[in-house]
Amino acid sequence: MAEETRERIESRLEVKSYIQNLKYALSNGAKINFQVHRLVDRQRDEKFTNQYTMDKLFPDENPVDALKRELMTLTEEEYIRTVTDTRFPKRSEMREFGKVYNGRDDVYIKIRVELLGMYGYPAAFVMSFHFAERAFTPGMFPYRKD
Repeated sequence: MAEETRERIESRLEVKSYIQNLKYALSNGAKINFQVHRLVDRQRDEKFTNQYTMDKLFPDENPVDALKRELMTLTEEEYIRTVTDTRFPKRSEMREFGKVYNGRDDVYIKIRVELLGMYGYPAAFVMSFHFAERAFTPGMFPYRKD
């Protein structure tokens, strides 16, 4: 069953604020939850899975440490869109980004940041960090400079 979503483009200021908050949370002990193995990967070419991408890009690193470092480098120019997960409408929205590695490898990133527990501990959920199934195009990035 396909994941049903609603999407929108946030203002540049909203995206900058989101990234700033993400970096603050990561710098102050936010837990990173990374879905290494996903059910959707069973029907996907292995090259486009989180596990394969992490193994290829960061073979000798702890995946969570590598992800923290990579999320800390996100910019508004890499923002693609904001997505609501209609299967879980009470969860926070997800942001999609695209980064290029090694000058040629497009990597699709989908994250959700939430406050957990009674005291609101921040957690970053990384749903996707995998090679893009389709090459990125300039029109996908609303704030990318030419």
